[in-house]
Amino acid sequence: MLERVLPIWGWLRRYDRGAWRADLTAGLTTAVVLVPQGMAYAMIAGLSPIVGLYAALAAQLVYPLFGSSRQLSVGPVAMDSLLTASAIAALAALGFLDAAQIAVWLALSVGVIQVALGLLRAGYVANFLSRPVISGFTSAAALVIATTQLGEALGLTLSRAPDVFRAWWQVLTQLPALHLPTVLVAASSFALLMLWPRYTTKVPASLLVVVFATLLTRLLSLDQQGVRTVGEVPAGLPTLQVLTWDTELIWALLPASLTLALVSYMETLTTATVLSRKHREEISPNHELVAVGLANAFSGSLGGYPVAGGLSRSAVNDRAGARTALASVVSGSLVALTLLFLTPLFRSLPKAALAAVVLNAVISLVDLQTPKRLYQIKRSDFWLLTLTFAATLVLGISEGIGVGVLASLSLFIVRSTRPHYALLGHVPGTQAYLNVARHPNLHTWPGVLIVRMDAQLYFGNVSFLRDTLRKLEGGAEGELKAVVLDASGVNQLDASAMEALEDIDRDYAARGIRLLLARVKGPVRDVMERSGMLQRLRDEQRIFTRTHDAAECAHNYERRGPGVCQVACGDLSQGSDKGVSVGVLGG
Repeated sequence: MLERVLPIWGWLRRYDRGAWRADLTAGLTTAVVLVPQGMAYAMIAGLSPIVGLYAALAAQLVYPLFGSSRQLSVGPVAMDSLLTASAIAALAALGFLDAAQIAVWLALSVGVIQVALGLLRAGYVANFLSRPVISGFTSAAALVIATTQLGEALGLTLSRAPDVFRAWWQVLTQLPALHLPTVLVAASSFALLMLWPRYTTKVPASLLVVVFATLLTRLLSLDQQGVRTVGEVPAGLPTLQVLTWDTELIWALLPASLTLALVSYMETLTTATVLSRKHREEISPNHELVAVGLANAFSGSLGGYPVAGGLSRSAVNDRAGARTALASVVSGSLVALTLLFLTPLFRSLPKAALAAVVLNAVISLVDLQTPKRLYQIKRSDFWLLTLTFAATLVLGISEGIGVGVLASLSLFIVRSTRPHYALLGHVPGTQAYLNVARHPNLHTWPGVLIVRMDAQLYFGNVSFLRDTLRKLEGGAEGELKAVVLDASGVNQLDASAMEALEDIDRDYAARGIRLLLARVKGPVRDVMERSGMLQRLRDEQRIFTRTHDAAECAHNYERRGPGVCQVACGDLSQGSDKGVSVGVLGG
C-alpha cells in the first residue's frame, strides 16, 4: 500500500548498492547542466536567476518521492518559463507589479490543480493536447523564447513587445546600437555549445560555457566595458514563503494556472513515457500528475516558479547512467551546495552566456519534420498545426495554445458529426464485403443497399445518417427494396440515435423497404434491447451476425418477396458475438 503512494519505497527497499556509483555520476552530471539551465530559464520568466535555483532544488528533492519514473529530471524548463513570463506580463498590465510573488502564487496554484487532478485520476486531460497542437505550439514557443533572449545576446535594451513581430522590429531598428563585446561573448558561447558535444560529452557544454564566460569576463574586465552580468546572487538555502492571501491575484492567475498545469503535465508525461519505453518500465500517469504537482507546490513554497520534466535534461541524466531517482536527489543536493557556497562565483557570469544556453536549448524545439509529414498524410492536421503556430506567434503563448485546443476539439466534433461511411459490395467467391468506392469491381444487387457506418451514432450525427441514406437511395440501381446496415463500426448508440433509427425503420416500412442490421456490437444491442427494437428485429428475422447472411436475405427478399428469408435469416442470441465476419476490414 505504501509503495503505491510513495514509489520510492518500492525501489529503495530493493536498492542495489552497485547502482550507487551510476546514480552518483548521473546526479553530478545532471546538476552541472541544471544549475546554468535553471538560472537561464529564470531569466526567460523575467525573474532573478536565483529563483531558477530555488525551483530546481525543490523539484529535484520532491519529485523522486512521488514520481514513478526513475530517470526523469524535473526542474525549470523553457516552455513553462515562457508561460510564466506571459502571465507576469499580463498581470503587470493589471497592476500586479511584484513578479516574484506572482511566480510563487503561480507555482502553488499549478501544483494544487495538478495534485487535485491526479487524486481524481484525471491523467487523461493531456489527451486534449493533440500532436499537431503540441508541434505547432512548441515550434512557435521556441521562436518566442529565442526572441526574448535577443536583447541579452546583442547587448540591446528592448521593451516588452506584445508579439514577436514587434520584438523583431525593435531589434532591427536598434541594430546600429549593438554592443560588440556582448555579441562576441554570446557568439563564442553559442559556438562552444554547438561544437563541444561533437568532441566529448564527458564534460557538459553548458558548464564549460559558464566557466569560460565567467573567466573571460574577469580577465578582460568585460563588466566594466558594458557587458551585463548576473551580479550578486544571494547565498543560502531558500526559506518557506509567508504569503498574504490575495483572492484577486489568484482569480487573475487562474487561466494561466490551468494552461501551465496542462502543459507542465504534458511535458512531464511525454518525457517519462519516452524513458519508460527505453527501460521497459511502467509509469503511472496519475502518479506523474501528483508528483509534478507536489514539485510545483514545493517550488512555490520555497520562492521558486513552475517546473516540469525536461526532455533534454532527462536525456543527460539517462545517458549518464541513472538507475533510480536517487540520481535526482544527488542533483538536488549539489544545487543546495551551490546555493550555500558557490553563488559568489556567478557574480561575473555574463547574461549573454546564459542567453546562449537558452538559444542552444530551444533550437531542438523547432519541429520541421512533423509539418512535412502531416501535409503528406493528413492535411486537416497540418492546417491545425499551422493555425496553432500562427496564433501563438500573433496572439501570445497562452492564447495560442488555447486556440489550438479549441480548434482541435472543433475538428474532432466536425469529424464525429460527419463520420466515414461506405457503400459495400460483395467480393465474388467469398463472404467478404468491401467499399465499392475503393474497389469498383465488386458485385452489387439492384434494389439493395449495403451500408456501413464507421462511428458511434449520437445526437450530433443522426441527421448525417438520415441524409446519407437518403443520398444513397437516390443513387441506387433500380427501385429500392432493402437496406442492410452493417453496424460493425458503431460502438455506441445514444437515445437520440435510437429514436432516429426507429424513425428510419418506420419510414422504410411505410414505403415497402426492408431494413436489416448486421454485426451489431454488444453496447449497441444493449440500447436496442431496452428500447424493444432488438426483439422486434429478432421476431421479424432482420438482424444477423454476418453481413453476407443479411445481404443474401435482402437479395432473396427483393427478388421473391416476403417469407423467403426464413432459412437465410439467422437469430442473434443476446450477448453473442460469434460468427462475426472479418471481411469488411479492407473497406
